[in-house]
Amino acid sequence: MATTLAHRMRPISLKDVLGQKHIIGEHALFTQFVKKKHPMSTILYGPPGCGKTTLASALANDLHIPYRLFNASTGNKKEMDTIIEEAKMYGELFVIIDEIHRLNKDKQDHLLPYIENGLIIIAGCTTANPYHSINPAIRSRCQIVEVKSLDQNDIVKGLKNALVSENGLKQQFQVEEGVLEYIAQLSGGDIRYAYNCLEVCTILSPDSMITLQIVKKALPKANNQYDKDEDQYYDTLSGLQKSIRGSDPNGAMYYLGKLIEANDIESLERRVITTAYEDIGLANPQACMRTVIAFQAAKVIGFPEARIPIASAILDLCLSPKSKSSETAIDAALNSLKKHCYCAPAYLRLTPVGLEEDERYNYNRPELWEYIQYLPDPIKNEQFYIPWMTSSYEKALAENYRRILKHGRTNQMKKLNKK
Repeated sequence: MATTLAHRMRPISLKDVLGQKHIIGEHALFTQFVKKKHPMSTILYGPPGCGKTTLASALANDLHIPYRLFNASTGNKKEMDTIIEEAKMYGELFVIIDEIHRLNKDKQDHLLPYIENGLIIIAGCTTANPYHSINPAIRSRCQIVEVKSLDQNDIVKGLKNALVSENGLKQQFQVEEGVLEYIAQLSGGDIRYAYNCLEVCTILSPDSMITLQIVKKALPKANNQYDKDEDQYYDTLSGLQKSIRGSDPNGAMYYLGKLIEANDIESLERRVITTAYEDIGLANPQACMRTVIAFQAAKVIGFPEARIPIASAILDLCLSPKSKSSETAIDAALNSLKKHCYCAPAYLRLTPVGLEEDERYNYNRPELWEYIQYLPDPIKNEQFYIPWMTSSYEKALAENYRRILKHGRTNQMKKLNKK
């Protein structure tokens, strides 16, 4: 049965692996595993198509030990029992576990003793961040290894090999200048995606020449390497938020463009509105409100037109003055509560008991309200709110705040009510 180009070009030895010098370089971890014939369980994490499973199988080949593949999503306990029996028979077995972050607790508990005693050496592969997604019991028994996206030079090298290799295209096709670089540029570090594109080009080509025009037909847009459940998606959301905070409209538009490809208004709405109130806040409250309205409009009209009000709101936030005074104030209050929690003064309570009428809060004297002490006595001088003087609006708030602080506050309600 015919196999894909990507499958045929998969390296069988570490020396054939593209990139990843931090893992397979002269003194790197996998090289030493082979050199000293002393492998250990590892978790390989990184984006799709960067070579996690390839690295694991190449390591097993170089170690000359038997290995098995197990998919944590689809594999069952019966398959795992078979693997354990094989390990006992061989005395040692290398097991590549795809999507290891989906390994449920029963399977983990079943596997752990054999990982612990070294009967089974695992190479867990995942696109998720293992520090967040993998059970600590598994994680503590493994070396954590990040597998990085391939750079364009590595992708081009791989494509050149595919054109001439006996396992690849066997020199049956030539490429126009710039074709391999174009594929590499749009592959997003995913060598599998690049091989698949080259293979589609061989199908679309009317002869043995692959032109740029054919490639553009096969590869209409760049490869986005994430879906809504993967870490890279949230990294892109983080890039958007930090671009807004750093007042970079170009960065914000770039990350917004990537997120629009995922077609997820809800996640964008939560992150951008949070950013508006967290990073812009009192410096420009109207921009915060405009952001809420923009997303209301976006959800009514849907993509692709929704990109316009969202982009407008994000540019507004990017170029607005910034203030984190609201976030800082509430966080300071919450930190204070962790140290001590006091009751509201008696005169502020909903139904004060044992107070004379002139000792109570007076609902009919608004001119006195800003003179009343609202904090409990032990923390009466705490100041949780610190103004950011980044906009005329918050400067006006700060001026009013200074005026109130200047005349002070009192808990002597009887004396205050006599004024």
